[in-house]
Amino acid sequence: MTGFVKKCPECGSLNLLWNKEKGEIICKDCGLVVEEKMVDFDQEWREFDSDAAERKRRTGAPMSYTQFDQGLGTDVGTKSDFYRLDGKNKNKFFRLRKWQQRISTAIERNLKLALAELKRVSSYLRLPSSVEEEASRIYTLAVQKGLVRGRSMESVVAGALYAACRRHDVPRTLDELSEASSIEKKEIGRTYRFITRELGIKILPSNPADYIARFASALKLSAETQSKSVEIIEKAQHVELTSGRGPTGIASAALYVAALINGEKRTQREVADVAGVTEVTIRNRYKELLDKLDLEKEIKKTKKKK
Repeated sequence: MTGFVKKCPECGSLNLLWNKEKGEIICKDCGLVVEEKMVDFDQEWREFDSDAAERKRRTGAPMSYTQFDQGLGTDVGTKSDFYRLDGKNKNKFFRLRKWQQRISTAIERNLKLALAELKRVSSYLRLPSSVEEEASRIYTLAVQKGLVRGRSMESVVAGALYAACRRHDVPRTLDELSEASSIEKKEIGRTYRFITRELGIKILPSNPADYIARFASALKLSAETQSKSVEIIEKAQHVELTSGRGPTGIASAALYVAALINGEKRTQREVADVAGVTEVTIRNRYKELLDKLDLEKEIKKTKKKK
């Protein structure tokens, strides 16, 4: 900005703005376009078909932790390419491919297997690509620091995915990860705590309100009930009723209460099955919400209207 014009020739103001998209320097006081300095940020060549684009492009795919070599490695062809060659060349390239696999490091072999498992679990849970990328980064750091030794690859993958979900505010429970990865819930939780502690990953406590939309959708509850349950959770947080309690238990109890208030009754068993908690947990949280937030009056009003 300072390398172009020092002040506005019209009003003498120094309050100038450089609009990069339009390539103009504008005076913010009088609106005069002081100078036009068009910069073309587009490519300097044109493409008319995919072959021309491949010949002229000078960049590849972006780096990604979801690939064991971050997308920077090279491969000695594919089997379908080799079968097009004659016998001598075909054997030669198969040998080259085999040696390339043999000289790969232990970390590379571990990442190749683990990231394939990570993608499978991520696909099963329908997680966004940003969470998959973050989980891959966490797992790669864990392997590089030797945190995988003595633990199963699947448990570390599940722990990394749970940490990524927590960091990106994507509500997934340990029960869901346990079902997807076939690893015990306690083992995933133990590995998750170990990884986050050793890698210095700071994760804020889960907000029970993040689970409401998913649980309400599974129970086919209205938008009014969802809004009411979020309101109940906010009140519970205000009186510090949520501290020290599981977020899924609070969310399911708040949804159960909100459904009663709005006349959309669901049984505790139905809510418990969706939330992955026990009926006892819902019952305990439900009683606490009624006592502390004085919600019994609202439930009674709904019953009277009926």
